[in-house]
Amino acid sequence: MEKLIINGGNPLHGTVTISGAKNSAVALIPAALLADGPVVIENLPNIQDVGIYAEILKEMGADVLFEDDWMEIDGRPMNPAQKLNGKVKKLRASYYLWGALLGKFGEAQVGLPGGCDLGPRPVDLHIKGFQALGAKVENQKGMMVIKAKKLKGARIYLDLVSVGATINIMLAATKAEGTTIIENAAREPEIVDVATLLNNMGANIKGAGTDVIRIKGVEKLRGCRHTIIPDRIEAGTYMIAAAATRGDVTLENVIPKHLESVTAKLREIGVDVEEADDSIRVRGQEKYRAVDVKTSPYPGFPTDLQQPITALLTLAKGTSIVTDNIYSARFRHIDELRRMGAAIKVEGRSAVIDGGNKLLGAKVVATDLRAGAALMIAGLVTAGETELDGLEHVDRGYENLVGKLHSLGAEVRRVGRAQTDKNETNAS
Repeated sequence: MEKLIINGGNPLHGTVTISGAKNSAVALIPAALLADGPVVIENLPNIQDVGIYAEILKEMGADVLFEDDWMEIDGRPMNPAQKLNGKVKKLRASYYLWGALLGKFGEAQVGLPGGCDLGPRPVDLHIKGFQALGAKVENQKGMMVIKAKKLKGARIYLDLVSVGATINIMLAATKAEGTTIIENAAREPEIVDVATLLNNMGANIKGAGTDVIRIKGVEKLRGCRHTIIPDRIEAGTYMIAAAATRGDVTLENVIPKHLESVTAKLREIGVDVEEADDSIRVRGQEKYRAVDVKTSPYPGFPTDLQQPITALLTLAKGTSIVTDNIYSARFRHIDELRRMGAAIKVEGRSAVIDGGNKLLGAKVVATDLRAGAALMIAGLVTAGETELDGLEHVDRGYENLVGKLHSLGAEVRRVGRAQTDKNETNAS
């Protein structure tokens, strides 16, 4: 197990290039299985989740070539009766295999997903969508068994806005007979990205990016090439890190429109943010204002940046309230921030931050991906040394984290557990 050692206190300066979107990649890879030919996905982030997906597809019998930032997937050799368990437990987004395999073969046998523990994240909306299309769904001792003699289009209303359910229904309905209408659909850019890939493959999907998506089923899908959109969550993380360290950072390969809610909130706090066509410059300031933040589905403030912005708000003098309306259990980073001197208390779905206290280096543990990002930001701010454990969570979503931070002037290094225990300083 590796840790991240951070010697903070240095403002971040320079330019960083944002990788392809993690939340797109984990849906695009299974979507590619629907094609009757090879699909090449470019601008893939080289992260743990993508690597696990490549291993899963190979186990399923698919032909997979994975090199740095691209993957070629050919699902034609796959066995429709393949039972998947094992590695799917390492990946929350493995549930997209349900919709992809159901759409391709009319059946799927896939274990329940794993990933970060963010409290209850039920899959009932996914099941509701599959059943509306004509599938039978059973949970057989942790194995989701989904079968349909024939998938038929249906009108499906999602009781809650759900990115996962929207994409999964879209995958299953792409080759279904007739027209499927998803109402109260999620509008995230990643959904548009998946719809773009499917349409390039020959699907007939309209309305992605709105709350009503119409899918007219087609018989066949062809191979194609597709380039993933930039990762708005990685971009938002570096924007917040630049602000927290009072630095000056330009982010390249971004779509500023996807970051409007983040940009607006940073400006409200007092950060200087300049937008260009495909770049954003963030300049930190000496003093920040306390603000309230409420997460909500896109285009609202993203839940994936709730934890990082909490770290920033510990620097703003006054009381800030951060409310997460998506995941009620996404406050496990609070205790770790307290170890670093932050004055924060949790009240229900909200974190109440008494900002302005000086943060101190400490030994802290990341319990999930974005908690790790928050603690990394806090470590960059402190004048002392921070030891961040649980780095495997962070590796799930941030490509070349240490390299990118080094390029911006941060003093960070990865060390193995044995090295840390011996107080050795050489990076592993």
